Amino acid sequence: MPQQPPIRSTPPRPPRPDASMSLLTNVMDHSLDDGYAEAAARRQTEGAGGMPKTVRAKLGLAAGLVLAALVVTVGAANARIAAPVVAKERQELIDRVERETAAADKLESSVDTLRDDVSARQNEALKKQGGSGRADLVGVLSGAVAVHGPGVKLVVDDAKEATEGGNGNPRETNGFSDTGRVRDRDMQRVVNGLWESGAEAVSINGQRLTALSAIRAAGEAILVDNKPLVPPYTVLAVGDGERLSTRFQNGADGLYLHALQENYGIRTAISVEKDVQLSAAPSVIVRTAQPSTEKGTS
Repeated sequence: MPQQPPIRSTPPRPPRPDASMSLLTNVMDHSLDDGYAEAAARRQTEGAGGMPKTVRAKLGLAAGLVLAALVVTVGAANARIAAPVVAKERQELIDRVERETAAADKLESSVDTLRDDVSARQNEALKKQGGSGRADLVGVLSGAVAVHGPGVKLVVDDAKEATEGGNGNPRETNGFSDTGRVRDRDMQRVVNGLWESGAEAVSINGQRLTALSAIRAAGEAILVDNKPLVPPYTVLAVGDGERLSTRFQNGADGLYLHALQENYGIRTAISVEKDVQLSAAPSVIVRTAQPSTEKGTS
């Protein structure tokens, strides 16, 4: 018998690299659902797919396209027509703002001129009554003129806990609590204490105080003549520096300020200055006046 050749076994094929991703492969290979494909083929067989076949359907499609194009064209035309109108209105507003600004500047210049004229007339009247020395003294005491000379510098600031958002030791006054914040009543006592100690002129944060000045509170802010101040509050006072500092610190208001520092953490610092410069008050209003009937004084 002839010898048969040996049967060789076929080695197994290696698995596909994407065998572990059969679900993802199936989705990629069959991106369109079979039901959708069958429905599309059926509509094409029945003549329901593609472009309209009848004349009526074609006319309806053409009318819709024409209407859409008409809407777009009308909208673009309206936008082009409205653009110059909007630009014109904007320019008119700009011109009006510029005119009003120029008018306000002119009025402000007129006010400054009239204020200088009133001040000159006041000084002239005072010179006739008591000489230039009296006019200068009244100008200093009323805050109408800038002054400089020896004095003191007093800085009052909120407690460190208040500025850092901590909880300070509250103090009850006038029905509400305070957590180390400087209040308007505190600054009132400071200023009154300086006047009583011999200060000739006083300012807070550059705001000159006069006989008509008011220190008030609006919420958490301190107002001087309706202008808000920001801590720390720097108080400058013109006077005999050493004497003024000693009298203030030994007086009732100085002791009150020291108690706030010791008990509630409010920070204060006072120093004697050789030259303190204070600007004039923004405006000194004469509320009542009458012409003098005297022709002169002896």
